[in-house]
Amino acid sequence: MAPFPPDRPALVARLRAAGCVYAEDEADLLIAAADSAAALTELVDRRLAGLPLEHLLGWAEFCGRRIAVDPGVFVPRGRTALLVAAATAVAGPAPAVLDLCCGSGAAALVLHGRLAPRWLAAADLDPAAVACARRNLAPLGVPVYQGDLFGPIPTEWRGRLDLVVANAPYVPSGALALMPAEARLYEAPMALDGGDDGLAVLRRVTAGAAEWLVPGGHLAVESSVGQAEALCGVLADAGLVPTVVHDEELDATAVTARRPG
Repeated sequence: MAPFPPDRPALVARLRAAGCVYAEDEADLLIAAADSAAALTELVDRRLAGLPLEHLLGWAEFCGRRIAVDPGVFVPRGRTALLVAAATAVAGPAPAVLDLCCGSGAAALVLHGRLAPRWLAAADLDPAAVACARRNLAPLGVPVYQGDLFGPIPTEWRGRLDLVVANAPYVPSGALALMPAEARLYEAPMALDGGDDGLAVLRRVTAGAAEWLVPGGHLAVESSVGQAEALCGVLADAGLVPTVVHDEELDATAVTARRPG
């Protein structure tokens, strides 16, 4: 508890008036993060100005874990828990796993605990995301590579990966302006922009996965429910066998795809 008497009801009212849906929870988190009235005032003012709560706190909760999130880095969404669950469901024992477009490394961190992989690595193009992911994953001995998709991955793993997970950007370029300001203004555009139809990066992930997966291995990605049919066509054209998983409560869609053989 903060060592000063904050006016919690007034803080909740201010947050609610600014459009914060979970104003009570946010108030408690901001109070806990501040060590003085001045620090709390600064945090609240920045939150009311639109900064993501997770960037202010320096962490986000994901799958029951606290994940460090640096300013500008993509904040892991609750719906991505479905992607992690779908990937876990198709992974065999002691798999070799690659997390692409890893952002903060949240998915890789959770998969490390759930799968006991014999090899696990993550990669992202954004230097800020790579630095953040390395901070989260270094204690686990998980390497984080900087580069474009499979580009920086050691070639010895080509054709030997059991599972590729990618929370790649899938928002159509024309829809970026409709996203909440928290994402639009404070997260890296490359983590959001999926091209004209939202599938530009996922097409490249699919093409690479068809080469990097072992026969019988799986790709697991996230998409919108409206994109799932088109994405399944992309996966099938690459020789992969797709399956769609949807969770109404999370408002989440994941697609897994197996490389035959």
